[in-house]
Amino acid sequence: MNWYEIVFELIDMRSFSNLWFWIALAAVWSTTSHYVLGVPFDMVGRAAKHGGQSERDLETLVRIRVNRLLFIARVSGLWIVGFGAAILTALMILGFVYQVEFAQAVFLIAAPMTLVGLLSLSTARLIEMADLSGAALRLRLTRHRQMVQVIGMVSIFVTAVWGMYQNMNVGPLGG
Repeated sequence: MNWYEIVFELIDMRSFSNLWFWIALAAVWSTTSHYVLGVPFDMVGRAAKHGGQSERDLETLVRIRVNRLLFIARVSGLWIVGFGAAILTALMILGFVYQVEFAQAVFLIAAPMTLVGLLSLSTARLIEMADLSGAALRLRLTRHRQMVQVIGMVSIFVTAVWGMYQNMNVGPLGG
């Protein structure tokens, strides 16, 4: 038995039948919906409930994250779009033309996360342009989180349906 067989026996490369893929998918979406623009969402609730220093902390952290996100977009945005499009295209071709299941799985995580990234950039621009603070800022962050959760629910549903189709189509023995 060579080391390829040992590795592939130990780590099932058929992603949709692998428990670790589903754990990773849940972790990605849980983390993504909790961190709104990189700010923990519990800070929004704490700012609404307590105000004062909690509100100032939220506004400061949001300002830092918005400025950082917009700086990266302005400096490297075209490069990020180019590399991102190339990677997503390669994953889509490998996954759905050449039937590489691992590429399908990565694509089904990466494509919706790209939408979340674009949504985050849009929200950051809205916050900067309107110079939001207080209740208006909390409302914008809450709406952003709700949109991320909708994208996540649709993504998990599509991934689950595609994964079930793959598992029923390929079967338990890979044949």
